[in-house]
Amino acid sequence: MTSFARNQWYVAAYGREVGRDLLARTVLDEPLVLYRTEAGDVVALADRCVHRRFPLSESRLDGDRIVCGYHGFTYAPDGGCVSVPGQRRVPRTARVPSYPVVEQDSFVWVWIGDGSLADPAGIPRAPWLADPEWTTVCGMEPLNARYGLLVDNLLDLSHETYLHGGYIGTPEVAETPITTEVDEAAGIVRVGRHMHGAECPPFYSRSTGVEGRIDRFQDIEYHAPCLYVLHSRVAPTGVTPGPDGDDSGAFHVEIVYAITPSTEHSTYDFWAVARDFARDDEEVSAFLRDSNRTVVLQDVEALNTLEKVIAAEPDGYQELSINIDTGGLAARRILARLAAGEEAPAGAVAR
Repeated sequence: MTSFARNQWYVAAYGREVGRDLLARTVLDEPLVLYRTEAGDVVALADRCVHRRFPLSESRLDGDRIVCGYHGFTYAPDGGCVSVPGQRRVPRTARVPSYPVVEQDSFVWVWIGDGSLADPAGIPRAPWLADPEWTTVCGMEPLNARYGLLVDNLLDLSHETYLHGGYIGTPEVAETPITTEVDEAAGIVRVGRHMHGAECPPFYSRSTGVEGRIDRFQDIEYHAPCLYVLHSRVAPTGVTPGPDGDDSGAFHVEIVYAITPSTEHSTYDFWAVARDFARDDEEVSAFLRDSNRTVVLQDVEALNTLEKVIAAEPDGYQELSINIDTGGLAARRILARLAAGEEAPAGAVAR
């Protein structure tokens, strides 16, 4: 079984997904049930009744309590059982685990490990997703692949040229060298690629209206283990920020991924695209939503295939890594350290 970094925050859902209907999610091999209380607070409990293991997500709410759909064991939001059938005394051990939850930047974050270590200050930020000055489209796609493959994928964007041609990929993405910075203590990997005079892919030409060559900046921040942000800047070639830092001549897109391990061989790929232009244009929103989902599904298909290849390969197979893999290799080191139980990185606002 994969050794996960358990004492970390992971995204279990978008806030909009969690309501008065019971929602089942599995995070780090732990089946969860999520719902909102009548006051609007998010609750995350283990999705298994202590009596005969019936999934609580297949049960019903009575006020703020879950009534098991099999024998009626009833659980309060803290996981304590408050009623059992046929007797007044509730067994002392009748309790399901309750998990710390924080709702922030449109995500519902959950802590699977030692609850006494769950510090909300350690959650990395993606403020654009809840900022009225930005317009966001988002979604989630499940992968039948281990989450490390998605981390590798997102930290090496050279694959855009080949896998996502006609959407976001152009020759310059693969041809342009990268810069990499690693903050081991904070658990952050930064990978940058600045392209000048590049072809403008349809993802940006159709959403911004820019024609001709562009200056395209891709600045990645990966906050291990869960949050990935791509700061994307697009501008007509030669348009640079003013001396006072004003960059109103450019178009800015914050592309956010929450990479959550579900099981050893499955992953939740939460994705969001926030923009500071054409904010009220529903056609642009629809185009970016559909286009980014198509790109994500291309990744899903490729990584699902890769998972099958890896599962079938002999022990000791040695892969080849090159310069473009520097960020991904750094992320692997950090994830291995976190899974081994070393100090968790502090949260930060993605710059």
